[in-house]
Amino acid sequence: MHPNIKMMKQLIIRLNLILGVAMLFVAQTALSQAVPTASQGLQLSSFGGLTGVFTDIEGGHNLSITAGVDLAFLSLHGFHLAAEGRGTYPIHNGTINSQKDALGGLRLDRQYGHVHPYVDFLAGRGEIDYLNGGITVGSLTYLSTSSTVLSVGGGAEFDLSHHLAFKADYQYQRWDTPVTVSGNIYPSVVTFGTVYRFDFNHSYKRTH
Repeated sequence: MHPNIKMMKQLIIRLNLILGVAMLFVAQTALSQAVPTASQGLQLSSFGGLTGVFTDIEGGHNLSITAGVDLAFLSLHGFHLAAEGRGTYPIHNGTINSQKDALGGLRLDRQYGHVHPYVDFLAGRGEIDYLNGGITVGSLTYLSTSSTVLSVGGGAEFDLSHHLAFKADYQYQRWDTPVTVSGNIYPSVVTFGTVYRFDFNHSYKRTH
């Protein structure tokens, strides 16, 4: 199987698993609506957008798509803690290398009127494909490598309606790769897209 197809299938499977778990939590909450605190405990949203990836390998860059889900499960003093899963896949590789990943972790946000700034901390797996015959280091030519990916970032969501928001997101990542002297690269990832918030309890309004 072609590596790109295999990676895409793995990415879709992981996102579906994350979304499936989120929906199970939401279903459990919906069944508990007789208890007010239980019906307000979770909030599910999904997001997607176009992503610019500055790969940190010989000036490479990708145009990619990013999609993910957030499941907010704790609110305290105006802050909201959520579990997040996301994946990024290139649709235009550039000429140096292409990077794709599937990540999960935690996100912390606070709402100010119609603006929701946040920070997140994510980890997962990624794959780098080296283009134009690969990259040669010593006697070895690398066509593809996989890596643990660590990502720290943040951004903001700007409400357009009760369900929809515009999203601006930045991630600073750490990958392992044998094609650099240090053995590491630090890509910068910028995403602009939209958010859809599911409302399973119309009587509940998120507290600021």
